Amino acid sequence: MKKWNTYNFQLSQESYDAIIIGSGIGGLCSAALLSMKGKKVLVLEKHFKIGGWTHTFRRNNYEWDVGIHYIGKVHKPDNPIRKLFDLISDGKLEWCKMNKNYDRIIFPDKYYNFVAPKSQFVDDMISYFPKEEYAIIKYMKLLDETVKSSRNYFINKAMPRWAGSISYQLMNRKFFKYSDRTTLDVLSSLTNNKKLIGVLTGQWGDYGLPPGQSSFAMHALVAHHYLDGGNYPRGTSRKIAETISDFIEKNGGKLAINAGVKKIKTHKNKAVAVIMENGDVIESKKIISSIGVVNTLKNLLNNDSDLTIDTKSDLDGVQQTKSYVCLHLGLNSSAKDLGLENTNLWVYKDYDHDKSVQSYLNDKEEKFPVVYISFPSAKDDTWDKIHPNSATMEVITLSKWSWYQNWEKLKWRKRGADYEYEKEKISKKIMDIVFNHVEGIENAIDYQELSTPLTVKDLANYQKGEMYGINHSPKRFRQDWLKPQSKVKNLYFTGQDVTTVGVSSALFSGLLTASVVLKENLSNLIKKQP
Repeated sequence: MKKWNTYNFQLSQESYDAIIIGSGIGGLCSAALLSMKGKKVLVLEKHFKIGGWTHTFRRNNYEWDVGIHYIGKVHKPDNPIRKLFDLISDGKLEWCKMNKNYDRIIFPDKYYNFVAPKSQFVDDMISYFPKEEYAIIKYMKLLDETVKSSRNYFINKAMPRWAGSISYQLMNRKFFKYSDRTTLDVLSSLTNNKKLIGVLTGQWGDYGLPPGQSSFAMHALVAHHYLDGGNYPRGTSRKIAETISDFIEKNGGKLAINAGVKKIKTHKNKAVAVIMENGDVIESKKIISSIGVVNTLKNLLNNDSDLTIDTKSDLDGVQQTKSYVCLHLGLNSSAKDLGLENTNLWVYKDYDHDKSVQSYLNDKEEKFPVVYISFPSAKDDTWDKIHPNSATMEVITLSKWSWYQNWEKLKWRKRGADYEYEKEKISKKIMDIVFNHVEGIENAIDYQELSTPLTVKDLANYQKGEMYGINHSPKRFRQDWLKPQSKVKNLYFTGQDVTTVGVSSALFSGLLTASVVLKENLSNLIKKQP
């Protein structure tokens, strides 16, 4: 594993063309492209690892992802996502193709396989629901139309703020037809079959909102993204951060861990520097925040006497996503010996996702509305060389910040017996689900560790342990201020809040942000890629 450079005072003695706050994929992509263009960049990461949701952690011989479970499209060399990854990693980031059956949607009475390619997905859905052929075909067309209409939405984000505001409504008229409606509303207009709706929305955990709350545009972008199957980074997801950071350093950029930013310093509504948690001041021509718009505006700009913008109305237009818990399991046999597939499992209580979610959030003793099970050691064809005779699993379910808030002020790993009891209780409940759906692992479990919303706050700096930044509701897509250029001069945003949820989308936010900073269309770089 790569060793990262710890922040030191010497870094504050230089000025930079761009400082990037946070090392999520959007921040890394922005830094990589700016450094490639000859700009002097500095990436500041509060955590002790670079990568945001792309880093991994180890315990003994085991290694787990914290955020990456699969990515679509990158197995195709000519795909823009793949081309951008290739560009900013010097082609050193490699991918393992998952099984054609990339997701399995499991209900109490039956399971449904999501199988690539698109034509097979359609055939299988029709075989499951033969009387719903028309609805299924129409649904697939809507996915295509929505994705196609989204291009102008993202292009608009790269336009100057004054021009973008003028053209916002006109350019996005077609896109708003889909983004303004909930996923449940759109699907209910196609069919009355509740089971079909429950199956087609079986990936809602990938964007954090059940169908009655999520924008259909968000659903369409995610569902369409995986129709050709899933992929996993060869060497685990940390290879994303490691290869991109190597590229940044090769081009003269710098990265530092244990580098918490306390405040963005402004003067006359212009960002001029960052103030570190230790008091150091680092000047920069441009400042890019990849730590989320809410986190940036509330915690890094709030109460600044020089700040002239009113952020309250903007922030009123967005809500943060729900929290989650993740059980990390270490197994003392290989994935092959245990018969583990690389298909993701989605285990649901009921076909009515909204009802299940609300029931659980009202009473945590209720059954989980969703349990997601991922097998990274089965997805990575180099795993057995790095971690012989071992396998790992990640099991995720919904949670609520208020359930853990009483322990917020206590330090990580020092929250006391009551906290550990709560973790043990939820872990056992999760394990009951795992044993019901993953055979032959009971005697192989060697290690387990539960992360909670407090863990997410401690290690990812998400203030309420949220899963995906801000909600992708219909209202969210009407926020024309969610773009790279903030209302503060020389302050920019990047990451999933700028675009949409997911690694690929956050990656392209980095491209958008770097393009806006440089006033140059950097998409031409990947168009030129062989």
